[in-house]
Amino acid sequence: MTATEFIDNKAPQLAFYGKAFLSEELDFHEVQLYLWDTLEEWQQLNSTGEAQTETEKVFWHLLHSFNRWPDCVIRGNQYLRKQVNDCCDYLSLGGRVPQGCVGIRP
Repeated sequence: MTATEFIDNKAPQLAFYGKAFLSEELDFHEVQLYLWDTLEEWQQLNSTGEAQTETEKVFWHLLHSFNRWPDCVIRGNQYLRKQVNDCCDYLSLGGRVPQGCVGIRP
């Protein structure tokens, strides 16, 4: 599997998890489990270098956000909540890249 195939497969899943978390249909712990499983799978690809596509950049930005911020901050901070929502929309629907997304491969 290539890095692009990996991101194309994982991006809609991450968007689904993010939207479910924001609508309080999914516990933050489940998002964290998805995050760590995804990072473990990524490590097995042994892929290095810069993010190759806008989708990949948004994917890594969103994944990092779920790692960096506690659930109460993401839900309570209007800026972060909107950014997470916008990233999820972009990953599932496309459109314009959300403002402020700086996605870097782990």
